[in-house]
Amino acid sequence: MKKILTICFALLICFSIQIFAQVSTNVLVQISKAEDELRYDKTLENLMKSPDGKIRQRAALAAGRIGDEKAIPMLANLLENDLSAIGATAAFAIGEIESIKGADAILKTLKNEKVAAEVRARATEAAGKIAAANAKDAKAIELGGAILDVLDAEIRNRKFDRLTVLLGLTAVLRARPEEGDFVTAKFLTNIDARIRADAANTLSRLRAKNANEPLRAMLLADDAAIVRANAARALGAAEDKDAFTFLLEAAIEDEDSRVRVSAIRSLGSLKNAKAADKLLERGEMLFNDYKISKSANPSEKNELLEIAATLGRILPNLDDEKAVKFLNDFREIDFYQSPEIEIAFARIAPEKYVNNVLSLIEREGFFSLENVKKLNWRFGSSIAQGFGEIAVLESNEKNNEVRRKAENFLGQTLGLANGVLQGMAKQMKVKFEPQNIPDYLRAYALFKTSDLDKTLREYLKNEDLIVRATAAELLGEQPTTKENGEALNAAFSQSLLTDKNYNDAQLAILSALVKLDKMQAASSLRNALDAADFLVRRHAAQLVKQNDLTKDFPNIQNQIGTVKPYNSKTETKLGQILNTNADYIRAVSRKNARAILRTEKGIFTIDLLPEDAPLTVDNFIKLARKNYFNGLAIHRVVANFVMQDGDPRGDGNGGPGWQIRCELNMVEYERGAVGMALSGKDTGGSQWFVTHSPQPHLDGGYTVFGRVNADGMKIVDNLVRGDKILSVKIVENKSSISKRRK
Repeated sequence: MKKILTICFALLICFSIQIFAQVSTNVLVQISKAEDELRYDKTLENLMKSPDGKIRQRAALAAGRIGDEKAIPMLANLLENDLSAIGATAAFAIGEIESIKGADAILKTLKNEKVAAEVRARATEAAGKIAAANAKDAKAIELGGAILDVLDAEIRNRKFDRLTVLLGLTAVLRARPEEGDFVTAKFLTNIDARIRADAANTLSRLRAKNANEPLRAMLLADDAAIVRANAARALGAAEDKDAFTFLLEAAIEDEDSRVRVSAIRSLGSLKNAKAADKLLERGEMLFNDYKISKSANPSEKNELLEIAATLGRILPNLDDEKAVKFLNDFREIDFYQSPEIEIAFARIAPEKYVNNVLSLIEREGFFSLENVKKLNWRFGSSIAQGFGEIAVLESNEKNNEVRRKAENFLGQTLGLANGVLQGMAKQMKVKFEPQNIPDYLRAYALFKTSDLDKTLREYLKNEDLIVRATAAELLGEQPTTKENGEALNAAFSQSLLTDKNYNDAQLAILSALVKLDKMQAASSLRNALDAADFLVRRHAAQLVKQNDLTKDFPNIQNQIGTVKPYNSKTETKLGQILNTNADYIRAVSRKNARAILRTEKGIFTIDLLPEDAPLTVDNFIKLARKNYFNGLAIHRVVANFVMQDGDPRGDGNGGPGWQIRCELNMVEYERGAVGMALSGKDTGGSQWFVTHSPQPHLDGGYTVFGRVNADGMKIVDNLVRGDKILSVKIVENKSSISKRRK
């Protein structure tokens, strides 16, 4: 079955490539320009009227990517009257726009029993997206009901349509219709392993409790590892105490690491301390292998971190000696760089944890030059997150003293970070890196100290814009005061002048201002609507609409406009068009390309998908050829979810100094899919990820632009946070690039 599913997936990819490969370069350039500018106008509308069906289909996809609800009437017309593949793309596009104005066209399609299976599948997917984006609208309930009707029909159909079922199950987790869990549970016994896995995935995200018995059976005996893994997740989400024995057995003994980590996490949800001994036994075995490994970042670390996190959840405030020793040994060899360990230690033994950290810092020689270089900013970040756990301790005499120590430490550290630490770093000839300050600020905010507002206002002036963004975000949660509003307005004006490579601070400050005082935010909103950065303009417009301020901004739609061509006078590349005509031609003409990535644990290859995401692939290739990715550490690994890289800061906030538009497509997030990481729509830059297992909830939300094959995934599965991408080599077979019709 696995081989059949892989072949089917490959055929779908090839089909989409063949369709768009037959569209001329000139037309594809027109369409890519419109997508890049987020511009829906007569050009695209006329292309959707083309006598050439392939052009209509490609233009429909573009309309969905652009997301302008003015395209809905044309898309609805294609959906109703065009051929199945074109109608399916139109349905997908309507779902991407997410406007409630598209609901009627989707509902009409789902009620039409004669519609082609592919169209029905994509209309079901669209129903889920529209319902999720408009949950408070009455039409959302109708859309949810239509999704369940489609799935019920597939249950009755002995020759069920696989794509319809898969997209329908994902639509249920998005729309969350009443009784969606009961309909979903009927697919747990399907003959198709992927359908069983997706049904379990949907139930886990719904936190459904109606299917625990079949889920236990799946965990115990299903042949497919991803089914067992998702069953484990669903049992944990349901907090099924009767599954404890099954989960513990899977956590320790299952042959597949994806199943083990899912079961370990679910044991954390059950909060049963009886799991601790077996988990510690497993942890010690892994730790022994970890210690003798020749790798700087042993692969056992991923599972060890899961065990550590679960111990913290099942042993809170129990001061368990075995667990504390295990965690302390682990953090020492890891050099205090994993927040999962610090958080677990703080939860299990709060007093010991705080005293341990304070003694480390006071210990003579701990901050020697050699140690400082090893510690780097991750030490502070991890410690701060551990101290944040102390803030939520129950109030009593013992805990209050521990809280006082933690609060004082955080306050003193933040005071030092405003200048003294930079001086110390300079004196020791090491680079001061501010990446840990946001975690200190978040932890300190949890203590709700009397000087919190003042501290946050001070950090609004910090040189690092991510620090300022964090301070703004936290100020937005504070009570409204004149001082806070004035500080945020001043910080926004300054950010417009100085922040040329990132817009995080500007976006965060605007959101905080509107939360505190809508009227006090007006001046900054007006300035934002004149910004060169389209994303800042769009964010300001969304805040205006969401907060009933449109009467004060009567010309807002014209002020947003489209993405403007790059102007060097703005001194920033953010939210502007950077591609030239030559870039578009190169991107849409590319037929194939591979990226060969050399890591500390081996080599894997990404087969890039230029037909499905031409500008995204072109951006990745440009960066790779400039050696941008060489030497970057993998900053995020979530076992059985994703491995993520491409951040020069290393804290998940970095990028190349510009952002690209999303090129959402119908390629599924199967195991080995490569996608662009985002902090919101159209915010891609250089961060990318690879999925360890199917992630259907990501479909149509993040651009898929490549795939890693089964052999390559053996390398990806072993990568852990801190491993480095040593080099990226791009290979293009130019001899196979066919000439398009002009």
